[in-house]
Amino acid sequence: MSEITVVDPIPETNTSRALTTSTSTSHHDTSPEPFDSERVPVTLGTDIRRFLRVANRVEPDDPRIAYLCRVHAFEMAHIKDKYSSGRGVRQFKTSLLQRLEQDEETTVTKRKEKSDLRELGRLYRKFKNDIRRYSDSWDLENREKLANAREIAPVLYEVQQRFTNTACPQGLAETDIFSPYNILPLDHQGNQQAIMQLPEIKAVLTALRNIHGLPVTQNLQNPRAFVDLFDCLQCWFGFQEGNVANQREHLILLLANTHIRQACKETPVLKLEDGAVDELMKKFFKNYTNWCKFLGRKRNIRFPYVKQDVQQYKILYIALYLLIWGEAANLRFMPECLCYIFHHMAYELHGMLTGAVSSTTWEKVMPAYGGEPESFLKNVVTPIYRVIEEEAEKNKSGMADHSTWRNYDDLNEYFWSPDCFQIGWPMRLDHDFFFTNLDKENGPKSHGTAEAKENRGHEDEAMGLKSEGDEYEETRMNSTNLTAIGCECYQAMEVPKDGVREKKWIGKTNFVENRSFWQIFRSFDRMWSFFILSLQALITMACHDMDSPFQMFDAIVFEDVMSIFITSAILKLLLVQSLKKFVLAAILDIAFTWKARHTMEFYQRLKYVLKLVVAMIWTIVLPVCYADSRRKDSCHSTGYGSWPGEWCLSSYMVAVAFYLMTNAVEMVLFLVPAVSKYIEITNCQLFMKLSWWTQIICWTWDARRYTLFWLLLLSSKFSFSYTFEIKPLIGPTRQIMKIGVKEYDWHELFPKVKSNAGAIVAIWSPVILVYFMDTQIWYSVFCTIFGGVYGILHHLGEIRTLGTLRSRFHSLPSAFNVCLIPPLLKNDQARKRKGFFPKRFQEELKTEKNNVAKFVQVWNQIIASFRLEDLISNRELDLMTIPLRRELFSGLVRWPVFLLANKLSTALNMARDFEGKDEYLFRKIRKDHHMDCAVKECYESLKLILETLVVGEKEKRIVSGILNAVEESIERLTLLEDFHMSELPTLHAKCVELVELLVEGNIHHYAKVVKVLQDIFEVVTHDMMKDNFRILDLLCSSEQNDEDTMHFSRFPEPQLFASNSGQQSINFPLPDNASLNEQVKRFYLLLTVEDTATDMPANLEAQRRISFFATSLFMDMPNAPKVRNMMSFSVMTPYYMEEVNFSTEDLHSGEEEVPIMFYMSVIYPDEWKNFLERMECEDLDGLRSAGKEEELRRWASFRGQTLSRTVRGMMYYKKALKLQAFLDMADNDDLLQSFDDVERGNSALSAQLDALADMKFTYVISCQMFGSQKASGDPRAHDILDLMIRYPSLRVAYVEEKEDTVQDKHKVYSSILVKADNGFDQEVYRIKLPGPPNIGEGKPENQNHGIIFTRGEALQTIDMNQDNYLEEAFKIRNVLQEFLQHQRQQPPTILGLREHIFTGSVSSLAWFMSYQETSFVTIGQRLLAHPLRVRFHYGHPDFFDRMFHITRGGISKASKTINLSEDVFAGFNSTLRRGYITYHEYLQVGKGRDVCLNQISKFEAKVANGNSEQTVSRDIYRLARRLISVIGIYVFLYGQLYLVLSGLERALLLQTRMQNIESLETALASQSFIQLGLLTGLPMVMEIGLEKGFLTAVKDFVLMQLQLASVFFTFSLGTKAHYYGRTILHGGAKYRPTGRKVVVFHASFTENYRLYSRSHYVKGFELLLLLIVYDLFRRSYESSMAYVLITYSIWFMSITWLFAPFLFNPSGFNWGNIVDDWKDWNKWIKQQGGIGIQQDKSWESWWNDEQAHLRHSGLTARLTEIFLSLRFFIYQYGLVYHLDISQDNKNFLVYVLSWVVIFAIFLLVQAVNTSAVKLGRLQFSASYHLIFRLFKACLFLGVLATIISLSVICQLSLKDLIVCCLAFLPTGWGLILIAQAVRPKIQDTGLWELTRVLAQAYDYGMGAVLFAPIACLAWMPIVSAFQTRFLFNEAFKRRLHIQPILAGKKKQS
Repeated sequence: MSEITVVDPIPETNTSRALTTSTSTSHHDTSPEPFDSERVPVTLGTDIRRFLRVANRVEPDDPRIAYLCRVHAFEMAHIKDKYSSGRGVRQFKTSLLQRLEQDEETTVTKRKEKSDLRELGRLYRKFKNDIRRYSDSWDLENREKLANAREIAPVLYEVQQRFTNTACPQGLAETDIFSPYNILPLDHQGNQQAIMQLPEIKAVLTALRNIHGLPVTQNLQNPRAFVDLFDCLQCWFGFQEGNVANQREHLILLLANTHIRQACKETPVLKLEDGAVDELMKKFFKNYTNWCKFLGRKRNIRFPYVKQDVQQYKILYIALYLLIWGEAANLRFMPECLCYIFHHMAYELHGMLTGAVSSTTWEKVMPAYGGEPESFLKNVVTPIYRVIEEEAEKNKSGMADHSTWRNYDDLNEYFWSPDCFQIGWPMRLDHDFFFTNLDKENGPKSHGTAEAKENRGHEDEAMGLKSEGDEYEETRMNSTNLTAIGCECYQAMEVPKDGVREKKWIGKTNFVENRSFWQIFRSFDRMWSFFILSLQALITMACHDMDSPFQMFDAIVFEDVMSIFITSAILKLLLVQSLKKFVLAAILDIAFTWKARHTMEFYQRLKYVLKLVVAMIWTIVLPVCYADSRRKDSCHSTGYGSWPGEWCLSSYMVAVAFYLMTNAVEMVLFLVPAVSKYIEITNCQLFMKLSWWTQIICWTWDARRYTLFWLLLLSSKFSFSYTFEIKPLIGPTRQIMKIGVKEYDWHELFPKVKSNAGAIVAIWSPVILVYFMDTQIWYSVFCTIFGGVYGILHHLGEIRTLGTLRSRFHSLPSAFNVCLIPPLLKNDQARKRKGFFPKRFQEELKTEKNNVAKFVQVWNQIIASFRLEDLISNRELDLMTIPLRRELFSGLVRWPVFLLANKLSTALNMARDFEGKDEYLFRKIRKDHHMDCAVKECYESLKLILETLVVGEKEKRIVSGILNAVEESIERLTLLEDFHMSELPTLHAKCVELVELLVEGNIHHYAKVVKVLQDIFEVVTHDMMKDNFRILDLLCSSEQNDEDTMHFSRFPEPQLFASNSGQQSINFPLPDNASLNEQVKRFYLLLTVEDTATDMPANLEAQRRISFFATSLFMDMPNAPKVRNMMSFSVMTPYYMEEVNFSTEDLHSGEEEVPIMFYMSVIYPDEWKNFLERMECEDLDGLRSAGKEEELRRWASFRGQTLSRTVRGMMYYKKALKLQAFLDMADNDDLLQSFDDVERGNSALSAQLDALADMKFTYVISCQMFGSQKASGDPRAHDILDLMIRYPSLRVAYVEEKEDTVQDKHKVYSSILVKADNGFDQEVYRIKLPGPPNIGEGKPENQNHGIIFTRGEALQTIDMNQDNYLEEAFKIRNVLQEFLQHQRQQPPTILGLREHIFTGSVSSLAWFMSYQETSFVTIGQRLLAHPLRVRFHYGHPDFFDRMFHITRGGISKASKTINLSEDVFAGFNSTLRRGYITYHEYLQVGKGRDVCLNQISKFEAKVANGNSEQTVSRDIYRLARRLISVIGIYVFLYGQLYLVLSGLERALLLQTRMQNIESLETALASQSFIQLGLLTGLPMVMEIGLEKGFLTAVKDFVLMQLQLASVFFTFSLGTKAHYYGRTILHGGAKYRPTGRKVVVFHASFTENYRLYSRSHYVKGFELLLLLIVYDLFRRSYESSMAYVLITYSIWFMSITWLFAPFLFNPSGFNWGNIVDDWKDWNKWIKQQGGIGIQQDKSWESWWNDEQAHLRHSGLTARLTEIFLSLRFFIYQYGLVYHLDISQDNKNFLVYVLSWVVIFAIFLLVQAVNTSAVKLGRLQFSASYHLIFRLFKACLFLGVLATIISLSVICQLSLKDLIVCCLAFLPTGWGLILIAQAVRPKIQDTGLWELTRVLAQAYDYGMGAVLFAPIACLAWMPIVSAFQTRFLFNEAFKRRLHIQPILAGKKKQS
């Protein structure tokens, strides 16, 4: 064969001709660098990359082959993008071409064959032979060679085929072609892999490949070797190939895992069980069935009459749904939309399977969109996706009103209505559903004709879309409720006679999210109504002076209390939903639901109108009847036969009885959920009418326990409120009403108002607010009680300390056996404990002895993981490991040495000093189980060592004699009589010396060993044995025999244990036996360990983890099944751009912070020391010199909040499953070996374990940006690839964005799943998307993108700042059994798990957050789950019932802004769809939190934003049908301000008619508890007490208060209140990145001011001003003690809001930092803003950004903002009348003159500002500078002269100047706020510039006032030291050197 010359391989191009052109460049013999195969432009696809990778791989040995592969890659790139129009293509082709020119000549000389073709053939045949040679090999090395050959051979084959332009005669067989796969290798080459040999996999494959009887299978395009049902569906409906391959594997694994649980355990059946298919059918189509039932449609899931084909049909339907779901992209958030699509496609599928004929076309039913490639994506998914995308664009980043755009819920709920069927199939794209443009009034017209509509109607009828009876369907449509979520809607599409219809936007569906404070009342109207009615009842009872609750049954009192139902009727009237024409009568819901009117059907409107009419009737009837009954003094009969008269019932009471009938029905249905559920699903006309009128809610929890809890809580709350809040105010209120105040201290605007109504409102308002708010306090109290009792009953915190662990350690194997070892028999399920005490562990150790060995295997793996995580040292590893011995099967356990530490020494001392009988000594030793074990083990070990060491016959006889003598003495109980125990310490020391020599094993120490043995012999025989004659006789007889033969020898015989005639008497060194060496080492530890070993492990984290694991074994959990029978599950982590690993630069450099490496080594000193020990290095420089930088990066990254830490933790699941699978199948001999040794030594077993683990567990990281990171060379992409290489089971899903250079250059998006293969990422699946997936919130969209690649029946959601532990991973089987072993009728849909906050170990703030979060995720969740059963999805480690949620919208919601807190909406959705959520505390997952104040505040702002959006969401509205305590403070202070400034309070007190002022103060004092958070902290104290002990809890709580925890929590209250209120009024909720780095740093004053100015500082100054004014004007008539008692909590809050950021700012009182902050502050405040200037650089830019929420606010929000700003004018109105210059004049003209002064001040400011602006323009004019200075001097003198004149003429005093400042400063701020609200109207006028100048002045003034006390305190060094101490007290307690960290940044600068 002639040599191949690569010339013009592509005729239509001239690019490859350059490849043969000789170059004059000289080439060196050295091999060039590998070409970067990963930087291939996205537009060229991924096919080119594999050729470049193979080229790099073969280049060292075959450079010519590498050259040819790159030539082929270049040609492919040129074919795909001929003109290099794609991004980066030109650069890629240029660099590749340069490389080819460089390699062309040099590679020819290195060719091993005569031609290129032969060179290719030689290497190709080599790898082909490797494929055949290693196909059946289980060896790990051979499997790697096989994978390498399968990857390279197809590439060489393709290159060879390209250069010959013909098929190679010896081409690759199909079995040799490498096909990338995820878990299951479904092609020929994977048949021999372990996972494909599992019987359940084979059974499912057989069923899936059964295509018998299916039509048109001959039309399959590119049929594979194995054609299955998925290939048929792809051919018929046009699904994507990647989607088909993905869902094929998905369904196989689902069926296999379900099948193995139901199949016969004795004999595996190779036929797929029908039960497995039926179970999946039930789970997948439960929601579809409910949807059809709700809409009155027949299901289109139909089965044949032939039983043999039923299973095939079922699998087809499941596969069809999975294919629809897998390719639906963003439509997956719309489950009912998927039901609609499946409904039509299932009809088409059934028609094809049965050969049905259409009734309209008389042709066979065929898919509407055909089976063309990507047909389903283009014709079904993309049109609906475009609607979602266009609607989301109207959101305007959260600034647009929710009513102007349809979110996911609106679009999905459209398919709750029969109107959805008007869309038709094929879908009518001219339907209003697809119309989104609101701006165009004359939108595109619909051209659907009446004839076409009629034909479409026939098609719908043929598809079975009409139910059997129009009347039934109409009734059903108007009465059925879909899973208690909401109402349906119906709207007829009116088509004009001409067949042309104008499109219109259909608007919102069923619900409109409105931003308003009224939404708080609307969403929680039941709660508000209940509290309002209860308040009325309590006030009524207090007005009657009731002392006993039984007095309420007095007729008059009872009837007055029943007046609450009049209020109830009025409240219902205000809440009735109706049409817009009734707006004046029913304000709230009418206005809120108006924009959903288009989707509201007639019967729904009728119901609302009727409810409105009924509410109006009751609002009239009840007051009339009540007034009538009050006019009658006594009860009298209205006539004979009148039963109301006979029972003495007034007309009002009769009316109330009728009024309560509806509520009584609702109460019965609430308490009996079974009845409500039956009414909801029944077809009975009576019940349907009832459910139409009354919303029937099917409760998913036990209403009785729920009701009992709230009855107890509310009873306590109402009793307290009545006794201490309401009743004490009745007397003072009556006295106030009697007092007549005629003179006021100001101009009274309403002088004719009687009874001092203003004073009464001012006094009662804060008390009423406290009444509403203290429910949270009572909830905290009951949460503490119930949560604490439940925790105690479930053994939480049973093992808290190492001491408790050591004392209970002997019971761990039996507890482990019960919890984590699968039962052998079915009746073993009874092993579970039912009582409080752990009786289930009795006799476990005796019945299943081999389970002890299993416990030892697991325990040793846990301890080994601690060592790998550097939590323990090598010595601790030895002390905590349990040896694997055969004695384990006899029940003898060699306990870890740390349990036996110092036990031997104690026993020896005890025996040395003991006086008495042996039996008492033995009994005393046996009393301590560990001491007994230590003594026995040491004796057995010494005996074994001596028997092994001593080999001489004489020596063996002597040793045997001594041991026999000891054992005989023990048996006769004469040990104390036969031996002197006083010499035991000497013997102990000699034994230690002997073992040290044996461990060292130095052959040169032979003589020392002999000497030590001789010393031991002498100690035993001469010093200890009283009767040593027998031993000495043995020795003498041996020596006598030796003397008889001495004359034959020239030398005397050696001494005892010495060498004899060249034969050694001792075997030293000992044989190199691993077991013996381990035993000797353990014996040495037993002899030498001290008391300090009892504190092992020393690391606090290791202690906590071991304690919790041991505690969890005594908690209730389901029995663990075998790994093969367990539920399969996946873990998914959404990732965006966070840290994967800390880079080397980050570790060692810190421009703004201290280096991370320095921080980590200081914070984790013990772990750093252990790491250096493991790396065998002395210090950091040693690590660098040893080339272990990567290990260093990992060590540091595993201690931060990084992705690598999360991945390492989650991959513990696979390690645990492999070990547990090994324990399931291992025999006794296998159990005696380490699991790691068995896995390394048995490749076949390792492959089987991997197969089982892969079948049960999948981990997917959804990295949306991985593709762009890889293309841009981002190091994070390399770190992610490194994770995939390190963990082969890890999968990464990402979104690829590339330009289509072939067609119209539009962007193409694809979801891609990759895995690691041979050191590179390998594409497994590619699924094209209809567009960019990030339409809504980023995180849920990221989860939705990756969820299609997950597997299994459960799904755990994990964030990238979480962690997991190996010991917790062992309990995963138990957790998943909760889905199967449930006591209720339905299984749980979400399993809640507890979190451990691992970031609370250094600073006080981190400690506070840790305890706060721990309290929330433990005792808080515990109460919500038990007994309330109302827990939602708050924590990320929860497990989802995957099939339940993927058929109901996914694991989160993604609508922009409204679903900012996406996690909780998963719980809402699950509960609303009849799921329920549990919580389990026997498994924990690590969680990281923010650790500095700024990060915490950003996080809490994000949470508050999310809570606000939840309030306006439909989910909260439907569930409830947040009270801000800060409002109470403002109401109280402004009420007091009114009383003080108006003179009412002074008049009331001075007249001494108000005697009960102390009761008023008592009622107001309860506010302080809310602000200090003392009672709300009770659950935290209880949880700490449960887990650490109650004494520790009290100490920690007191310490937290000393470290200013109350300051921190009060400050956090301000953050939440500010952002909650702003968002609910203006919107603008957004994700706020906080950063994940844990480095402590100092925040500048400017940064703090930007973050907290509007949320805390302004409000703090306002409260401070209120308190000062109140204090100034109450001094003359009120005691200071009363003032302090009432206002101390408010002083605390205001000071906290002002100065907390400085208290919690590291080095905040350092003088150097203070100086730098002041300079930075002045520079920032004076810097002008503008385009491109960030807010951290300029005050003006920040000020403009701070008003962003107002730019898109509606009119209502702006008016509300203006109304709230009017409060600042109260100061001026009240204070100007208290000026001396006013001379007690109360005329309104005084107030008007004060405004004249303000306007004059504004004119002066404007004049100065205008002059300054001109000066800036004429900055080089010296004369203008002089004029400007003279002008300012004149203004100053003029103002000064005016003040002096007024002081002389009008008696203006210094006090007046101070009061004027207090009056005019709030007014100016109020004007600024109003100007900001009306900015669009004044922005183009001079007023806006004046506003900006005033705002800048106010900010500068506030900053200076804040800065002054901080600067003064910074002068005192003790303040800085004190701050460091309380801020880092946790570090000081751990003896960490925190000062170097705080000084780190300063040193660098």
